Amino acid sequence: MAKSTLKTLPQPEKDVIDPLTELLRTGARELIAQAVEAELQALLDQHAEHRLPDGRQAVVRNGYLPERTVQTGIGNVDIKVPKVRDRSGSGVRFNSTLLPPYLKRARSVEEVLPWLYLKGVSTGDYQEALAALLGDQARGLSANTISRLKQHWIDEHREWCQRDLSQSRYVYWWADGVYSNVRMDDRLCLLVIIGVTEHGRKELVAVEDGYRESEASWSELLSGLRARGLTTSPKLAIGDGALGFWKALAKCYPDTRHQRCWVHKSANILSALPKSVQPKVKAALHEIWMAETQDEAHKAFDRALVRFESKYPGAMERLRKDREELLAFYDFPAEHWVHIRTTNPIESTFSTVRLRSKRARNCGSRETTLAMVYKLLETAQKRWKRIKGFDLLALVVNNVKFKDGEQVQDQSDRNAA
Repeated sequence: MAKSTLKTLPQPEKDVIDPLTELLRTGARELIAQAVEAELQALLDQHAEHRLPDGRQAVVRNGYLPERTVQTGIGNVDIKVPKVRDRSGSGVRFNSTLLPPYLKRARSVEEVLPWLYLKGVSTGDYQEALAALLGDQARGLSANTISRLKQHWIDEHREWCQRDLSQSRYVYWWADGVYSNVRMDDRLCLLVIIGVTEHGRKELVAVEDGYRESEASWSELLSGLRARGLTTSPKLAIGDGALGFWKALAKCYPDTRHQRCWVHKSANILSALPKSVQPKVKAALHEIWMAETQDEAHKAFDRALVRFESKYPGAMERLRKDREELLAFYDFPAEHWVHIRTTNPIESTFSTVRLRSKRARNCGSRETTLAMVYKLLETAQKRWKRIKGFDLLALVVNNVKFKDGEQVQDQSDRNAA
């Protein structure tokens, strides 16, 4: 038998780190050290005039705390935090705001944990999943650690749901109900409201669970907002055709105008049509909500009804019954139309949240799923941009009239502005 010429390739060592990653970690260590040294120097400068009776400085450097490891997006980074000695006994201590005493992982790592949960990763598999992201050094994330973090987020969400809202004011609201499967056949309906402040900032207003999208569930949520101080009605609320929200809104915030989401309405109409005719009807709907003026929109509305009603009365009835609510956006600044014609701010955010419902049957409790969704939305909120034309919100707040997206110039409106 001929001798084999195949050679066994050497196995890569597990501890070998590629040079680029090691360079990044080294740079991270140096940047962290410089930032912490700057914090320390600021403290020393603050107490520079504090002297002992013999003239020596009272607050001085005193070595370092024991080295510890912080988990980051580029893996573990070993850091040392300096400490000070207060020779006067007045209790001056150095606490870095960048590296708090109990910090074990960077915020970017904590943000990925609820994402993994909603992706369907079980608590016991977190360490393996994070090892793929952070390397084999992803220590300190045992099942017990994850469970403690979950409980912390549940408590954080409860506290957030009781926050004072007396100083809050919103011009626009987007509202939607998002479903997620939890244990076995139980379905969790997430009731979500995102608002726009008078300065154009998007904020998470409410994330609570309810029974389907019923009027009772929405009434409980909206009444809770009023009870915590949110008594000023938003000028416009945008949502889909769920009757529960609109009935509850009319009772709790009767001054708020209603705007139906064009994306939901279009999908609702097209679902009642044969696929062969859907492109034609979709184009007709597009002519309505893209019209330059409300008069043109009404004409396009009528054309669509005349053209398709005889053959598809059911679909056209779905269009006809919400005419006023579908065209409410024309009475607001044109710069805002792109934001207020649809519930896209919620839909785009939940594109990363509608995840866990298709995973394992045992998906976790309602409370835990709700807390994880809240954490993801809280993280997403930090990246939300102000709406276009936010400077016009002051006019909307002061009840200045708009027609076809343009300000109506009369004396009363000038005084209000």
